[in-house]
Order: sequence, then C-alpha cells, then structure tokens
Amino acid sequence: MYITVNGVRLYYEKTGAGRPLVMVHCNSMDHKIFRKSARMLSEHFTVYCPDSRDHGKSEKVKTLHYEDMVEDMVQFIMALGLEKPVFYGFSDGGIIGLILASTHPDLLSALIVSGASLNPDSTKELPMKFFKLWSHVDRSDKMRIMMREPDITDEMLQSIRVPTFVTAGEKDVIKPAHTRHIARTVPGAKLKIFPKAGHTGYIMHSTKIAEYILSVVPC
Repeated sequence: MYITVNGVRLYYEKTGAGRPLVMVHCNSMDHKIFRKSARMLSEHFTVYCPDSRDHGKSEKVKTLHYEDMVEDMVQFIMALGLEKPVFYGFSDGGIIGLILASTHPDLLSALIVSGASLNPDSTKELPMKFFKLWSHVDRSDKMRIMMREPDITDEMLQSIRVPTFVTAGEKDVIKPAHTRHIARTVPGAKLKIFPKAGHTGYIMHSTKIAEYILSVVPC
C-alpha cells in the first residue's frame, strides 16, 4: 500500500489485528527484513512496516535528513489514525524512534530501539571507514547521512516519557558505551544486549526481536 505524507510517497505493508505496532528498518534496507518478525507479531498486533523515504518502494529523494524521516513517521501515524502505537526502530529506524519520542512525547505508547546511534561518533572506527569509502560509490545520500547526522542530545533523551527498551548486539557496530548511555539517560529505559550477535543478526530475517518485543510490550 502507498500513502503520501510530508510531501513524499511511502510504501508500507500492514498485517494482523490488535494494538498498532510500527516497525522501521535500517539504512539501505527495507520492510522485507522484518517479514519473519512481522508474521509472528501480527498474531498479537496490527503491524505496519513502511519503507523509509529513498528506500525500498518509497519515493526517492536527493538528500536525506533524519528530521524529515521523523516527520514522515509522525504524519504516517496521524494519517492512518494510529492511536498510541508501539514504535520499533532498527539502526536508522532507532534514531528516528528516539527523535520522534523526544519531540512528540504524547504520540507513542512504547519505544523499542536496536543498534541506534546518538551521533556519527557512535559507530566503531572500522565500520565507519567502510561507510565513508562506500559513500563514494553509492550515488544516493544513504551513507553520507551517517557522516553528518544525527545529533541526539542528553536533553532529548531525558525528555522521552514512554516506556523505552534499548537493544544491541554484543558485537554491534555501535560502540557499547553509546548504547549504555542511551539506556541510562532515557528515564526508566531497559537495556538488552543480545549475546554473540552483531548489528543485524538478531533482527534481519529473524524472529528474535519479535520474541523480545512480545516479552516486554503488552499486546
């Protein structure tokens, strides 16, 4: 299905019935990475999996900014009339979730983020070197956005009021200190580190994150 919000046409898939749950993917991927999890979660929630702007089947843009992607999700939630949805975000999706929850404190009912960064320094040195190299090959702005954004402050994290769950892989590309800082700074946030997992292994084409969401968020 398609919907036009914030001046951009977004593709999304909707499955299941019950409490609304929005799942937003990582950089350079699309909604399909959640298909196994969405199938499991759809037995308990109405699951919405949009493709972010310039990703998947959604409209292409020349320049990406997280603030635009946040506004896309705000308008997506409002246009579909989703009442206090649960928001799950992976990597870029987690960045979007943190900013959204801090700037729109009454919009969500719960927030789960995986492998989210606070700023470009959150990424370990070797993966960031690869992203910088690939940014010269990729003609889109997907890699370049990670060189300049986000800039999530402690004040923003402290303003989040919904129940928040912060996850990462034990071998994540995000520095462990940054993940722990998010969990310490968001009031009442809970931290879960998936053992032996990298940035993507417990999320992409896996049900592990679905099992975790079901364990922490009431249906």
